[in-house]
Amino acid sequence: MKLATHPEARRVQALLGNGFAVVEFEESTKTSADAAAAIGCDVAQIAKSIVFKTAKEQLPVLVIASGINRIDDKKLATVLGEKVKSADADYVVAHAGVPPGGVPPVGHKVQPIIVLDEDLAQFGDIWAAGGSANAVFKLTWDELVRLTGGVIADVKKVQAALP
Repeated sequence: MKLATHPEARRVQALLGNGFAVVEFEESTKTSADAAAAIGCDVAQIAKSIVFKTAKEQLPVLVIASGINRIDDKKLATVLGEKVKSADADYVVAHAGVPPGGVPPVGHKVQPIIVLDEDLAQFGDIWAAGGSANAVFKLTWDELVRLTGGVIADVKKVQAALP
């Protein structure tokens, strides 16, 4: 682990300021499982960034969710008052400024509507992407709420119980 050197990770560090440290790993932190393995934390502590777009106006929507949760499109649509669609990689790069797997919670080219998965509130420390596929930074739930101004909601897909 070392301090960020990737240009996008350094940009995220500059946006965050001295209260945070964007760090890079030799290994990938692109997926929640990869990030948790590199950091040495629980997958649930990874604040994964998933970009959607609104169905009508194609506005970017950033959902920051616990690494173990899948997003329920219907719950998200209820929060937004509009249906959403998954965003492809080109859309993510055009709006977030970085490809999927490195999308930070701040510093997007086009300011997204931000929704925060309430499940992240239960952890002391959480880890978010820092602008590249191997950069992350540690923060708390309160810091995430303050940095993003996101709407806090229950957007996780509930797994059906096995028979």
